[in-house]
Amino acid sequence: MQFGSLLSMLIIGAIAGWLSGKIMVGRGFGLIGNIIVGIVGAFLAGLMFPVLGFSAGGGVFATILHATIGAVILLFLISLIRKVN
Repeated sequence: MQFGSLLSMLIIGAIAGWLSGKIMVGRGFGLIGNIIVGIVGAFLAGLMFPVLGFSAGGGVFATILHATIGAVILLFLISLIRKVN
């Protein structure tokens, strides 16, 4: 992985984390925590969605959409785990 692609994944993950925090009101971890969740969600969405055949096209907006969906799913799963414990 090149530095430019890593940097873009971090930036898009940060945007996705912020958006997922706005979508999942009350289930987030604050701004920094949501950005970290967004970065992890972007990584998971990058691995998971092509395998599932899910595609929203190419470009920056589609990448942000994928990362946001991954971050929302991750926030939802984390909130379920936190409620159980």
